[in-house]
Amino acid sequence: MRTPLLAANWKMNKTIEEALQFVGPFLQAANAEEGKGLWPEILICPPFTALPALSAALAESSVGLGGQDVFWEKQGAFTGEISPGMLKDAGCTYVIVGHSERRHLLGETDEMVEAKVRAALNEGLRPVICVGETLEEREKGDTYEVCRRMTRLGLAGVKPDEASSVVMAYEPVWAIGTGKEAKPEDAGKVVRHIRETVDAVLGPGGSAQVRVLYGGSVKSANIRQFMLDEDIDGALVGGASLDPVEFARIASEIRKVRPPR
Repeated sequence: MRTPLLAANWKMNKTIEEALQFVGPFLQAANAEEGKGLWPEILICPPFTALPALSAALAESSVGLGGQDVFWEKQGAFTGEISPGMLKDAGCTYVIVGHSERRHLLGETDEMVEAKVRAALNEGLRPVICVGETLEEREKGDTYEVCRRMTRLGLAGVKPDEASSVVMAYEPVWAIGTGKEAKPEDAGKVVRHIRETVDAVLGPGGSAQVRVLYGGSVKSANIRQFMLDEDIDGALVGGASLDPVEFARIASEIRKVRPPR
């Protein structure tokens, strides 16, 4: 059984002080739930500026840290970029790669995503590879084709024995930050299609080792519906993750559906 993963993507929100103000209320709320501590696995991906401070503040907890993006080179004349080694040095164990906002706002290509995934793995970081269709692509019936292409290219440089180090996140672009979430049954179908593609790339059984998350207007009121599908292993949460109590509630709802074993 794959351990569920609840990941927070804070995007361009929270100063260092605001990030530190999140920690106490979140840990208190999360630990108060049934007295069982933090479960499922929790990951916070803050702005780069807050990483060192959060790494220190969360050192005694089981909460992990991730970057929101990474470059594919180790060092060099790449103004504004951050290397895998720099993220690791700041306390990261994960990194988000290929988020739709980077693809659609900043022109990030599938080939760039592939290079970033390989660079992250080379440094011992676990990439969270985002895939998902726009509203136009969905209305044209291209959802499966788009997710298949993004998954295949994102995993193109991944070795079969690295499958357990990779996380996929299905984030339909039309549902991110809009208040519109996919229907659980529709999300489940796309996630299973992603798993089939993972097996096609990494070999039979590859998808059994890869956690696939759902993202798109996730909150405590709807996460249970998605987690009832055993092919969905958690969530990548945007806006709702900025509130420490609400984010703890999401973790609690996941735990109720997938209790510790």
